[in-house]
Amino acid sequence: MSSNVLSQSGSKPLKGSPLMSNRHVGICILVLGIALALATPLLPAGLQRLPEALVLPFADVINYLFLFIKDDLGFIHVTRGIAGGVESLLDVTANLLYGKRRWPNIGPIPWTTIAVTAGCIGYALGGWRLALLGAGTFVWAALLGQWKWTMETLSVIVVAVPLAVLIGLCLGAAAWRSARVEKILNPMLNIAQSLPHFAYMIPVVVFIGVGPKAGAIVTIIFAVPPMVRMTLLGLRKVPPEVVESGQMCGSTPWQLLRYARIPTARTEILVGVNQVIMQSLAMVVLASFIGMPGLGQKLLQLLQSLKIGRSIEIGITIVLLAIMLDRFSKAWAHRQPEHHERHTAWWYQHRLLLIWIALVAGTFLLSMVLPVAAEIGRRQAFTLSKEFDVIVESLLTFVDPVTLAIRSFLIKDVLIPLRDAYLWLPFSAVIALVAGVAWRIGGRRSAVVCILYVAFIALSGWWDRAMITVYMVSVAVFVSALIGLPLGVWASRSDKRAQRLLVVCDTLQTFPSFIYLIPVIMLFGVNDVAAISAVIVFGTVPMTRYTIEGLRGVAPELLEASDMSGATRWQKLRTVSFPMAVPTIMVGLNQTVMFSLFMVIIAAFIGTQDLGQEMQRALSSTDVGKGLVLGLCVAFMGLLVDHLITRWGSERQRLLGVVS
Repeated sequence: MSSNVLSQSGSKPLKGSPLMSNRHVGICILVLGIALALATPLLPAGLQRLPEALVLPFADVINYLFLFIKDDLGFIHVTRGIAGGVESLLDVTANLLYGKRRWPNIGPIPWTTIAVTAGCIGYALGGWRLALLGAGTFVWAALLGQWKWTMETLSVIVVAVPLAVLIGLCLGAAAWRSARVEKILNPMLNIAQSLPHFAYMIPVVVFIGVGPKAGAIVTIIFAVPPMVRMTLLGLRKVPPEVVESGQMCGSTPWQLLRYARIPTARTEILVGVNQVIMQSLAMVVLASFIGMPGLGQKLLQLLQSLKIGRSIEIGITIVLLAIMLDRFSKAWAHRQPEHHERHTAWWYQHRLLLIWIALVAGTFLLSMVLPVAAEIGRRQAFTLSKEFDVIVESLLTFVDPVTLAIRSFLIKDVLIPLRDAYLWLPFSAVIALVAGVAWRIGGRRSAVVCILYVAFIALSGWWDRAMITVYMVSVAVFVSALIGLPLGVWASRSDKRAQRLLVVCDTLQTFPSFIYLIPVIMLFGVNDVAAISAVIVFGTVPMTRYTIEGLRGVAPELLEASDMSGATRWQKLRTVSFPMAVPTIMVGLNQTVMFSLFMVIIAAFIGTQDLGQEMQRALSSTDVGKGLVLGLCVAFMGLLVDHLITRWGSERQRLLGVVS
């Protein structure tokens, strides 16, 4: 079969080819790494751990540069000025949404008005289902007495998202117009999208302070990179015919961009807006660590006091808000402009707008007559926390013997020995092993790049903490692959199963990462098992999703050819579907590693001893240098894996004839 020929050609390159020499060199370096690992007790101390004298003071240098920029150059006055402008916008949204006494002094808008507005937007974008989702989300928040916290969160999102979209749109357009700008932005975007959330917060606290304005600014910075990427992608995909027709009409470059290129790239740009919205919600929830009020801060307080019932209530609100924002923005991205016939009546063209105006007027009048339609106080609100507590307590009583045995077994017999094994490895062996794998996959250049990533971690002085992070991520990724791969294979055999599971994956991916801590704390308490379990749940989603998409994307001709040759289902999967889907599945593995790295850092909240714990300490002491060095260590781990998987996937696609 053609797939067998392809796989054979991919596994047996010609002698004397560069690929063959890369493999030989890579194997030699790998053997050296294994030998160093086995000979660890015999190695001198300098080859086991980098001597303190060779640890470079990266943090001190960064702190000095930040102080120089902040004080000597006076950049703090610029940042405080920007923060003042953002704070003015936040005052407006805060006044309108939850009644903070600032200009324009007309708030707060009644909760019923906001609920019917969300319902009308949902109906306009996607019909009754989205209308019920939009209105129901705000009805839930109001009835459970969470209105102010929800509005505190939303007041930051409605400021951060438009600013992040505008900045990302401008930077993406600049990168599209200038190759030099793109070359400058690309490495910055790679690092920015690999840095954990906490790494963004520390410099913002130094320059801005704490509170809503700091939360808004860190959210804007965190959400800009995906918008830049999608804008650049969209502008590059504009067909030449569109540009030529605009030029024939005498359009200027600005007119071409404004009226031809950007509208044609509308779908990609709106996908970028969707990513900005979801990134913003994730960061706003986590910004509770720097004094950002709202749902995230309340959830943090409840988790710290182990009030599981109330935590579940807040978690449901955050999940509903996330799903609503995701579905609305996706529906907007796929919705095409509506065109009416020339003589259609004005009221008919704008009937939804008129209905919304009537509903808003009605809810305002109702709120004047019935105060409960304007605001539901804590005494009037109902709560399900006691019911949730009873359910959780009953569940824990039933499963506690099992979870206790699992936790005890995993900690004593699996996790602690694994952690000790990772810590036992000398840094010289790790560098050799990484270099060997990189050389075998991508040659000398890949080996040098990966060695530099690992060398930075060693030279930073955080080697042991980094190895604990690697141990947690590798365990989580391994288990996620064990779950996600079979689940994806099973779902891919049926269109209906695949569609349903992809919907579940889409929904789970909208949840802010903080939410995943609730069930694992409930089941396992505060320990490594809980942290790794949260990472596994978070990381299984992309593994499952990309397995399904990879297997469903195999060319039908290849499957038909295997059927005609009499292959069984297992043979077809092993020799055709899986080899062709491997590049896509590896993208899922890459995403799983990145998701796991981010989640491990967040899971430090429940007591891990990795880089995340140190990053939280750096955040509490506003140590910019330490925080950025730790963040770069995490980013370089992610970039290392990304580089290896990307190079391997590209080579695999070339051998399979997928790309030239």
